[in-house]
Amino acid sequence: MNNAPERQAHEGRAPQSSAPQGRAPQSRAHQDAAAGPLKAMSPGVVDYLFRQLVAGEPAEDVQWGSEGVALSAQPPGAELARRLSECDVDALTPTELFHYVRAAQRLATWAESLREDAVGRYCGAPRQGHVRSPQE
Repeated sequence: MNNAPERQAHEGRAPQSSAPQGRAPQSRAHQDAAAGPLKAMSPGVVDYLFRQLVAGEPAEDVQWGSEGVALSAQPPGAELARRLSECDVDALTPTELFHYVRAAQRLATWAESLREDAVGRYCGAPRQGHVRSPQE
């Protein structure tokens, strides 16, 4: 039995890596990046894509278009914020992620315009019909 790593740890030395000589061990992030988009593909997804390929259909699921408003068409507001917050970003395809980012940008622009309007009302001129008293 090889107790070298335990002995090294007990003696205050860092255990040596079991990686082959001349190669640094890969980090978890590097391993995940190397897997690319295939890491998130379940056997069911692979089967679906294969069947689409054999049938000559597009690889993307286009049925979602008939199920409701797409993120790219959703007007900015509370509903878009809810949908973005409930979305599993890790499961999105690159195209879906692009539309997600664009929708988030639209929402941020809308929210910023609300903030600017509120600041303008707070710091700006009095509203119509409102007469300032000398104490104001």
